[in-house]
Amino acid sequence: MTMQPGLVKAPPTSWGPMKQDNIRRLVAELIGTFWLVFGGVGTAVFAIITRGTADADGWTRGVGLTGVSLAFGLTVVTGAYAFGHISGGHFNPAVTLGLVAGKRFAAKDAPAYIAAQIVGGILAAGAIWTIANGVPGGFTNTTPGNLASNG
Repeated sequence: MTMQPGLVKAPPTSWGPMKQDNIRRLVAELIGTFWLVFGGVGTAVFAIITRGTADADGWTRGVGLTGVSLAFGLTVVTGAYAFGHISGGHFNPAVTLGLVAGKRFAAKDAPAYIAAQIVGGILAAGAIWTIANGVPGGFTNTTPGNLASNG
């Protein structure tokens, strides 16, 4: 393979040259982690915000523990179906490290996966905070017992 004059070869990374397939895998992990955190943690946050309040008809709002459990399960299943064939569907640094320990995933690929997962989690947390910030009983309410406040 000959290079044209004036072109500079990219420095190698731990994955070799960053190929489009590797970028797709990292983006899939980022989006899958975002989906897991946004769907699961977001449901838990709003379940706490609406806990014990009743609407005008006397129905208690909120999804409860069953709804939060279903939200986590459904986000994992939908994420695995949507992105599992691209990236393996880890969506969690603990899963990635467990696969590395079990020699089912290359250790050299783990740091990039974990970085993508952390970015996805941070983006989802920011989205949840943005949404919950204006909700009555949300993050701006500092009364003990509300949301993440423990007094």
